[in-house]
Amino acid sequence: MASTYTLKQRLALAIVPRLASATIRLLGMTLRFEDVRDPGASLAFDSPPPAVYAFWHRSLLLSAWHFRNHDIAILISASFDGELIARTVERLGFLAIRGSSSRSGTLGLRNMYRAYRDGHYCAITADGPRGPAMVAKPGVTQLAQLAGTSVGTFYVLPERAWQLRSWDRFLIPKPFSRVFIGWPLLTTANEEAVQAALDHAVELAESRIGNPRK
Repeated sequence: MASTYTLKQRLALAIVPRLASATIRLLGMTLRFEDVRDPGASLAFDSPPPAVYAFWHRSLLLSAWHFRNHDIAILISASFDGELIARTVERLGFLAIRGSSSRSGTLGLRNMYRAYRDGHYCAITADGPRGPAMVAKPGVTQLAQLAGTSVGTFYVLPERAWQLRSWDRFLIPKPFSRVFIGWPLLTTANEEAVQAALDHAVELAESRIGNPRK
């Protein structure tokens, strides 16, 4: 694949993931995280792997820091931008699986299922790689159905952040911000149920904005 990249792209691939991962580490060390969960809801690592999780693309940077170094398999687009993201998150201890719900979807799903069978936590940005924002695509539901398991959902929201003008309104937390993670109960492998759980995860996290736990 490297031979298909232009010189400019190869330079970007050599430099950007190193800079991005270092920046995420420096920024992440200043953040304070707080879990907000429904009664009885589990956090990501309360249960042993394998497991399937869904989250929104705009929370990718925060998730890359908070869930680092757990060898989590994450589905990432096969595009050039996806290659930049894949090389960045690999430096943070993730297993990058290439593919998406809109391109190379079958291959990506098959490889994610293989990662699940190998005992990994598996995470999918439910609205990636191009949106619409916060509208769940069927990929995570299909993976959970293949695996015969439920779906965990979460939403990571900084109290203070820069919001990019991208399709997903990508969030970059401001240094020393509080960050709230909404955790609903596990849900069934059903598209409507996954969408509802992700929406509720947003509600849980937003309920803490301006009202942190004492």
